Amino acid sequence: MITFEDIKNREDIKTYITQADESLLSLGFTEHSFAHVGKVADTSKYILETLGYSSHEIELAQIASYLHDIGNMINRVGHSESGAELAFFILNNLGMPPKDTAAITTAIGNHDEGTGVAVNPIAAALIIADKTDVRRTRVRNIDPTAFDIHDRVNYSVKKSVVKINEDHTIIKLKLTVDTRYGSVMDYFEIFLGRMIMCRKAAEKLGLQFKLIINEQQVI
Repeated sequence: MITFEDIKNREDIKTYITQADESLLSLGFTEHSFAHVGKVADTSKYILETLGYSSHEIELAQIASYLHDIGNMINRVGHSESGAELAFFILNNLGMPPKDTAAITTAIGNHDEGTGVAVNPIAAALIIADKTDVRRTRVRNIDPTAFDIHDRVNYSVKKSVVKINEDHTIIKLKLTVDTRYGSVMDYFEIFLGRMIMCRKAAEKLGLQFKLIINEQQVI
């Protein structure tokens, strides 16, 4: 069995993630390197583990999370589809069972808000984990006066927590936002599509999605 630890420790995959992030850095995007994919893997594990999914499904979700952005190595445009193709090639060559490879590549190919749909629980967990990774440390521009709206929004988020309630009926994204750097309206301007995608992904998992900003429910 190919494990999440196996994938994390492969030097070729580390190279692909590094190159993908370097490409995005040159385009002015926020951090998409090991901190991002690691956090997405942790959050997807939390979601599926909390909802009682099997350890095998959780492992597949973590692998999908770790590999989900490697398509940026080829091009930002269509990166979910190209990332799925790269993941298929890697996992197939490693001898992963076709059913597992299919689940992972399906999730990766459906994680982007342009074309993605939460077609299965692994894809749903990946979507929510990816789209809720909003935090100050993803901003790489060191000059606040030169922030674009993505920098302002991410930098304004002092704390971000994804939490499922005890009844397993609601999943919340709770943000603590410093409005000196970005307003709630700024957040919605760039993240509304992502939050709608999270709502639909939550529904796939039998949950309601709620967005809480500075202790106020906005979705």
